[in-house]
Amino acid sequence: MAEDADVVVLGMGPGGEALASRLATAGLTVVGIDERLLGGECPYYGCVPTKMMIRAAGSLAEARRVPVLAGDSRVVADYTPVARRIREEATDDWDDQVAVDRFTRAGGRFVRGTGRLTGPRTVRVGGREFRASKAVVLNTGTAPSAPPVPGLSDTPYWTNRDAVTVYTVPESLVVLGSGAVGLELAQTFARFGAMVSVVEVADRILPQEEPQAAEVLADVLSSEGLSLHTSAAAEHVGHDGTDFTVRLPDTRLRARRLLVATGRRADLEAVGLAELGLDTTRGFVEPDERMRIADGVYAIGDMTGKGAFTHVSMYQADIAARDILGEPGPPARYHAVPRVTFTDPEVGAVGLTERQARQQGLLVRTAVARLPESSRGWIHKAGNEGLVKLVEDARRGVLVGATSVGPCGGEVLSGLALAVHAEVPVETLRRMIYAYPTFHRATEHALAELDREPRP
Repeated sequence: MAEDADVVVLGMGPGGEALASRLATAGLTVVGIDERLLGGECPYYGCVPTKMMIRAAGSLAEARRVPVLAGDSRVVADYTPVARRIREEATDDWDDQVAVDRFTRAGGRFVRGTGRLTGPRTVRVGGREFRASKAVVLNTGTAPSAPPVPGLSDTPYWTNRDAVTVYTVPESLVVLGSGAVGLELAQTFARFGAMVSVVEVADRILPQEEPQAAEVLADVLSSEGLSLHTSAAAEHVGHDGTDFTVRLPDTRLRARRLLVATGRRADLEAVGLAELGLDTTRGFVEPDERMRIADGVYAIGDMTGKGAFTHVSMYQADIAARDILGEPGPPARYHAVPRVTFTDPEVGAVGLTERQARQQGLLVRTAVARLPESSRGWIHKAGNEGLVKLVEDARRGVLVGATSVGPCGGEVLSGLALAVHAEVPVETLRRMIYAYPTFHRATEHALAELDREPRP
């Protein structure tokens, strides 16, 4: 016999948990299902513990800048406090009981297990089946994926989940992939003393962001001793019981550990989307503006392909919850999705890159202001690398994209994200008063550079 509920949420990552708790608080009977930890990747293996690692590594880097600014310093790295903090403050040693209790106090019911759609509004977990009268919400996320490199699958390589759980920093590390995850962990471990090599098949690191941002970050990482190998596809991976070897077209890398950070994938077939008549061979599922993929079935989070970010999942959860509750509100829009790579310098970006804007057929003007040439950058001196880049739709006179690289680059991004989201006219941005001396004042300098660019 199927067990009845108003709503079944399959996948209790940040968006799923938020939506399920909201609906339960509103008085609906809600069943939340997940085979892993309630809360998802972010609090246990992603956003929270990695930023603790990055914060600790950043303190080491800042201490090493003292001789440039204020005298002398001696830095001895110790990863023990970081590992302890991750276990005690972030993850409860990877125990989700606090999150489960929080959800059940809100009125929800949590079921641990692997769920799968068996019909439009039914989900099976083991030998139990749940039937939803109002909606099923899918939030099954993604898992780390590895490229088909010969030999790789036979080795004990790390994913981000393994890297976060270590007690000690390896003496050497090769990182496959130079997106946000790969670079954040690469720089962190390097600052704690590891010899780190990064391998990227594209012609530059951080290939999804602006090339100017990648150039700044590559210079900083190289200056910190990281070895960057771009336009380099791994041809073979081996492991001799102690060390890894990674063969590239023109060299061979050897390290104690190998971190694979080449992306993530959703397993749509395992979710049972074929039961809805949907294509399970695609990399993601495409919901409508209310997050619906079928009558009474919603999808949110990484599996929608709108950005593998907690803030996107939470945004989509709010839209789906409103639709289920019959509450008014705006539909989903993705023209101003912010994203931050928490390296040092941070790389914050919003909206379209210059390349994406041109691919969409927009008449584009761009401008770049270099942070070391700004007043705050000059004052900051050590660790002042960065820039602000603006991408304007010249027909409409509004920004469609922007990038902020530098100290607190993700925080500086906030004003630019607002400008892109609200489609504030560039002329209005020019008339603003920018506080002196701040990093965000570089936006004013970039606008002045934009004025010098001829209109297409």
